[in-house]
Amino acid sequence: MTHVIITGGSSGIGLALASVYASRGARLSLIARSRDLLDQAKEMLVSEHGAMAGDIHVEAADVAREEEIETAIRRCTETFGPCDILVTSAGIVEPAPFEEQQSTIFRRQIETNLCGTVHAVRAVYPEMKRRRSGRIMMISSGAGLIGIHGYTAYSASKFALHGFAQALRSEARRHNVGVSVSFPPDTKTPQLARELGQRPPEATVVMGAVRPWTAEAVASRLVKAIDRRRPEVYFGLTLFLLGRFGPAVRPLLDWWFDRAIARNSGR
Repeated sequence: MTHVIITGGSSGIGLALASVYASRGARLSLIARSRDLLDQAKEMLVSEHGAMAGDIHVEAADVAREEEIETAIRRCTETFGPCDILVTSAGIVEPAPFEEQQSTIFRRQIETNLCGTVHAVRAVYPEMKRRRSGRIMMISSGAGLIGIHGYTAYSASKFALHGFAQALRSEARRHNVGVSVSFPPDTKTPQLARELGQRPPEATVVMGAVRPWTAEAVASRLVKAIDRRRPEVYFGLTLFLLGRFGPAVRPLLDWWFDRAIARNSGR
């Protein structure tokens, strides 16, 4: 039976992924900071998606803390055996102009989004190499393909994930371990609802024109990509073009974004 570990599995994309794998009969290990939300997620998977309570394990841990995530994943593998699929969905976003954002908040986004992913991968990768089997899906963002006004910390953390995934994929390939990275757009999640209250108006000009995807639609595409071992996953034409032809199309997008922001700010 496939053992799937999902960080950030208590809500949003992580929980939507858990729902898909629950319907497949996988054993699920969900990791998030809130034990209460994890328990609610487990109850929902059992009541609405037919999962067996015994096939779901939850661990409360902060991915930014290496010892916590290492301990949590060790308990997961002690319960269900080695990890077959790891999805690193845990992440935070707190937009603000760079000079207005406290350094602690900036650093927290780097530690959670980048280092948190690295910690989780480090906890499963050696065993995947030894078994010559396993798949890792890292969740980046559209903001990991183009810098967005007010998202300096978030974009930095998500850009870095792309480089980490590319380098690790090269190392892992000969060990038959699949490494992928995905770039979801705005997605209807509790986090997006919180983020919108903080989003600078300049970013809203650029990002507000795109209708958010549902977490279920994002999860469905991610699972298909994991099945097919696709190294990179894009959502929508703009993000696909950025991912495939970034150096060529980014100047045009930057020009359009700058004009839109200037027009709406009266400059």
